[in-house]
Amino acid sequence: MCEIFISANPESYESRTRSVRLHGVVTSIRLENLHWEVLEEIGQRDGMSVTQLIEKLYDELVRARGEVGNFASFLRVSALRYVALQLRQRIPVDLGVAIGTLEPARVLQDLPASWAKPVQRVGLS
Repeated sequence: MCEIFISANPESYESRTRSVRLHGVVTSIRLENLHWEVLEEIGQRDGMSVTQLIEKLYDELVRARGEVGNFASFLRVSALRYVALQLRQRIPVDLGVAIGTLEPARVLQDLPASWAKPVQRVGLS
């Protein structure tokens, strides 16, 4: 069993820090190379660079939750969710299908309770 995991290219789990500009503010994000690759794939599906994707995720997270918390961990979980949702056939493996064209309610329907927390919109009644 372990060979499946330990045979991974060591470069895939090496960390890399990238500086990104979020609304004019430069910040550094450190992720493992495999996470960066998955985020790049997600962004490419919708015609975005990884920086544009990160900015979009940041903005939507702030709107939905009102705060960001540990953003690097959020990005790691986002990459993991993407792959897990592909395995559950909720997100097509066809890279020609943009994520933005998918219906979120359908993608998230009947997932384990630990996978989702109800989103409380900030400032909405």
